[in-house]
Amino acid sequence: MICETAEEFASVLPPMRAVAGLDFGTTTIGVAVSDGFRRVATPLETIRRKKFTLDATKLLEICTARDIAGLVLGLPLNMDGSEGPRCQSTRAFARNLEKLTDLPITYWDERLSTVAAERALLEADTSRKRRAEVIDHVAASYILQGALDRLAHMEAHS
Repeated sequence: MICETAEEFASVLPPMRAVAGLDFGTTTIGVAVSDGFRRVATPLETIRRKKFTLDATKLLEICTARDIAGLVLGLPLNMDGSEGPRCQSTRAFARNLEKLTDLPITYWDERLSTVAAERALLEADTSRKRRAEVIDHVAASYILQGALDRLAHMEAHS
């Protein structure tokens, strides 16, 4: 089930279960996971993309192993808020994934997640080689944290 809004996503999530955030790229998928309270996003791993069925299998294995209740896909909007080819690719991936799982899927504006992740890694004095290895799942954690913060804000005001 693809949820177009954070409100719709929140309404179908079971309580006290983690969600995963995805930074979907052309060659990799960064994966981050939350705690059961859905307060903190933690970078987990980067999946090297091969083909959809292999990528989806690996992703769903992670979801099963970690008892994930929902997926947040970073939506790479253009800076003016419009959608380009990368958004179409992300939405196509979500539609294909939706056929393989009952997990609710939603999107989160990821416009500056990679920039923020890169800045955090630079501030941590991470080597160039190590940054290249972890940037995608660190970016996924920024995407997921944004969504978690939104869910917490909605919960506090409901």
